[in-house]
Amino acid sequence: MRRPLVLALLLVPLAVYAVVVGAFWVFQRDLLYPGATGARASPRFAPPAGTEPIRIRTADGETLHALWRAPAPGCGLIVTFHGNGSVPESHAARFVRAPWRDWGVLAVAYRGYAGSTGRPSETGLLADGRAALAEARARAPGAPLLLHGHSLGAAVAVAMAAGHPHLGLYLEAPFDSMTAMARLHFPYLPAALLRDTYDSDRLIGAVTGPILIVHGDADPVIPAKYGRRLADAAPKGTRFAVVPGDHVSLLGTRDAEAEALFRARIPAPGCVAG
Repeated sequence: MRRPLVLALLLVPLAVYAVVVGAFWVFQRDLLYPGATGARASPRFAPPAGTEPIRIRTADGETLHALWRAPAPGCGLIVTFHGNGSVPESHAARFVRAPWRDWGVLAVAYRGYAGSTGRPSETGLLADGRAALAEARARAPGAPLLLHGHSLGAAVAVAMAAGHPHLGLYLEAPFDSMTAMARLHFPYLPAALLRDTYDSDRLIGAVTGPILIVHGDADPVIPAKYGRRLADAAPKGTRFAVVPGDHVSLLGTRDAEAEALFRARIPAPGCVAG
């Protein structure tokens, strides 16, 4: 009698673990993209003053909600990618204010997020990034493009910077890879099951131009060491700054430094601060 009992005591935890692993495999994208609506819901916020809502068509047939403001003559254009639980409106509102008031901005909602069609995935978000860059070039031909991303959006920005011409790369609270994040937050689950790996550490070495990475010293979502690991994988000269703040409160704390750094890279006659 003891042997069947011992066997049962061993098998029950294994069965529970198998169920948990199976649930992770099935629902992992719901965990990774919590801001996705799964429906064509209207954007949750009004367009920030100075911006207009536009629609962007992707190469694979999705339609994305985005916010647009044209740059002043000779100035740069910020293409910004939000975090996995955020919306483009917050970034658009930030980049139409000082010190960015002369810059243009394009902030896009990923597929599956409010106002956009489709369902999110790594392949899909990178297609969204390429569509955003194409739209930016079409609306402001010749304008230098500054790529910005926060959290998950930093991974999209890195991928875009690795394969497209740009003025520079401005990252806030980035990670080196989603695999590392899975191991951090789900240490007892096999990271090999992760479908969307976002290997920024393998891509950032190909990025040209200045890179500024900013990380909060009290970030519970992506601790600063993961931003440091990405900086270590980046080309020589990358700037890495740890600032007081968490995953959200760090946003914009180095904007004055960032704006001056990237404005200096705009070719002559360049952008004159207004």
